Amino acid sequence: MANFPSPCSSSSSSSTASFGSSTSAKTWVVHGIVAGVAIAAAVGARAYMTRFDKFRSRVLGIIPARYASSRFPGKPLVQILGKPMIQRTWERAKLAATLDHIVVATDDEKIADCCRQFGADVIMTSESCKNGTERCNEALQKLGKSYDIVVNIQGDEPLIEPEIIDGVVKALQAAPDAVFSTAVTSLKPEDAHDPNRVKCVIDNRGYAIYFSRGLIPFNKSGKVNQQFPYLLHLGIQSYDVKFLRIYPDLQPTPLQLEEDLEQLKVLENGYKMKVIKVNHEAHGVDTPEDVGKIESLMRERNLS
Repeated sequence: MANFPSPCSSSSSSSTASFGSSTSAKTWVVHGIVAGVAIAAAVGARAYMTRFDKFRSRVLGIIPARYASSRFPGKPLVQILGKPMIQRTWERAKLAATLDHIVVATDDEKIADCCRQFGADVIMTSESCKNGTERCNEALQKLGKSYDIVVNIQGDEPLIEPEIIDGVVKALQAAPDAVFSTAVTSLKPEDAHDPNRVKCVIDNRGYAIYFSRGLIPFNKSGKVNQQFPYLLHLGIQSYDVKFLRIYPDLQPTPLQLEEDLEQLKVLENGYKMKVIKVNHEAHGVDTPEDVGKIESLMRERNLS
């Protein structure tokens, strides 16, 4: 009798092969999906990081300078160990790594001529600018180039560290919810009640709460607390360009007018300001008497 293969054996063998083939196909599909997701994630991450790297990347440094200072007329041109103060500030700013370009913004031809002589680019601005921020905005418009951040470098800080300039730029680049950044350092007890030394308080995340010419915080004893870390505002500040363009259109605010501090207009209008803490002995020139102090310090440090 002829032996025929069992129908059951044939069916079972065919079913097993079919199941193996199906499982293999599903495995390849799953692997393909996983690989696709991984590739997409990698591409997305690269795009995100590229976008982050380019966020507020183009930076302009502006040194506003005016001749008609109420406290110290002609201050930018005062000689400090043989060089005009504005030149010393410009030379320090040139050392900052984050600045793509630096200009001096002034409304005075004497200052402009002086700056051109030592090699600075100059933008002439109007006498109607109420403060350095408005002068920076006008200079930016006249320059006619595209930037993401403008750094307002105070012309009366001839010993400004380039690292502080870089610090305020990087702080604004890292804080997309802020439109403004600035720097503070420790306040000396002898400066506690000096209205020319602006004080600052910040929150736990490093955003400004308030600035004042008076001592803040002010305790109920009315005395300086030698143990409290009071903060002194340094004049340098940087702005997101989109905010800088609308700043002049914001109406003056009560606190700004009372304290005569332009940064208060930013806070009173609800904008965020990032603040960095730095170690810096504040050597701004506010009065003619400060010039001798700066020169003495420079001699001590062998700075020429």
